Amino acid sequence: MFRPKLPAMPQPTGQVTPPAVVVEPTTITPCTPAPPPAPAAPVPVPVSTRPTVQLTPGTALALVGGGTAVVLVVGTVLVSMLLAVAVTAASVAVCAVVLRSLLASDAKRR
Repeated sequence: MFRPKLPAMPQPTGQVTPPAVVVEPTTITPCTPAPPPAPAAPVPVPVSTRPTVQLTPGTALALVGGGTAVVLVVGTVLVSMLLAVAVTAASVAVCAVVLRSLLASDAKRR
């Protein structure tokens, strides 16, 4: 009942031979290499119509100042969000202590 029943493997009937593979030799004929292509005329490089950006010391200073301002603003926002979470957690903890105290004193009176 608890032993697995394995299917019986069918046995081949007659004589089984592997298929014959015929290998025919091939001849290698050397070929002459193709001549190198003739050099083409140089292709002119298209001229860009976009204006080039030139960084002067004033623009570099403005970019550094702008990047610093962005980092400071993002940092301030993240710190204020962390502070808001901390204040909320502290107020919830104080409310829990007050409710526990009120419920314990109410149970003592009965």
